[in-house]
Amino acid sequence: MNKNELVSAVADSTGLSKVDSEKAVDGLFDAISGTLSSGGEVRVVGFGTFSVAARKATTGRNPRTGEAIKIPASKRPKFKAGKGLKQAVN
Repeated sequence: MNKNELVSAVADSTGLSKVDSEKAVDGLFDAISGTLSSGGEVRVVGFGTFSVAARKATTGRNPRTGEAIKIPASKRPKFKAGKGLKQAVN
């Protein structure tokens, strides 16, 4: 499912117009992104938890030359599925 299909599904299930549904979906994504970028986490009971995980700096290898390269520390978004979502999938 892509974003347009998600907007259509939200419009069908809520009775909102596609324009309003797109605003709602964009608002949801913006809220999640904003919270994660400030270091917080988003918990949706029954669905899952969005959080930020820190990755340490490591040393890697260039596959072409075999030369050692430094991979800097970074943060990445993380999602852990909740019980309701796990049950819906299985």
